Amino acid sequence: MSQTSFHTIQPEQRLSSVVFASPHSGCDYPDWFVRRSMLDRHAIRSSEDAFVDRLFESAPEVGAPLLCANMPRAFVDLNRSPDELDPALIAGAHRPSHNPRVASGLGVIPRVVANGRAIHRSKITMEEAQARIDQHWRPYHAALQDLLDEAHHLFGQAILIDCHSMPHEAMDGVARTTTPRPEIVLGDRFGAAADSEIVDRVEAAFAAAGLTVSRNAPFAGAYITQAYGRPSRRQHAIQVEIDRAVYMNERKITPNADFDAFRTLLRGVIAEIAAIGYEELPLAAE
Repeated sequence: MSQTSFHTIQPEQRLSSVVFASPHSGCDYPDWFVRRSMLDRHAIRSSEDAFVDRLFESAPEVGAPLLCANMPRAFVDLNRSPDELDPALIAGAHRPSHNPRVASGLGVIPRVVANGRAIHRSKITMEEAQARIDQHWRPYHAALQDLLDEAHHLFGQAILIDCHSMPHEAMDGVARTTTPRPEIVLGDRFGAAADSEIVDRVEAAFAAAGLTVSRNAPFAGAYITQAYGRPSRRQHAIQVEIDRAVYMNERKITPNADFDAFRTLLRGVIAEIAAIGYEELPLAAE
């Protein structure tokens, strides 16, 4: 089993300023990590955005790169700041100012998986926490920044589509006030992370495929959207959350009978989103 941090699938020719990335679909669990955990290999997977990398695998076919994590979220969370260290898990970590993610056990080194189930039998050392960050968090983010820098160089802008999935139950509160129930949630930090016209076009791509879309509730975007969304610098970041019930059996963590059809549906959506990034002329041509 490979325990490199990530893999990148590059298009034969870079045609789009869009970068697709999946930071939570990694499933390369180190054997020693599972042995030390309170959870078995199946239970520990409950925090994965399972199969999201497969859902977006057509991105390179339409000229956009796809960056995928290999290491799992339960091991190191790439959608958290490296200083979101949980003192309840990491010996010697300083208690941060009020941070609800850390307080709930979902810092950069998670303390829990879904439903608050503890991962670790005991605290880990600061050295181990920093090793996970240095060996896996930093390489992933360096690769992501390189892809965005390349987009800026070639097209004068960069558009990051940060790909995730959400538990079906996460939409229960929203579903009571929104009919039909949203299947896709787009997060742009309430307009701070991406130009509204770009978000409108991403929403339109999903809606044209017959999917129900909402924005920023209950997910407005976490660290990646906040850190990389810089519209004033022509760098836009949009988080995409897909209801897991649409394509997988959440209890078994297996693709459901609709998986292939949904992946085919997304191919058209991905092509439409990539096309948003076709329109800027390369700087060399200006």
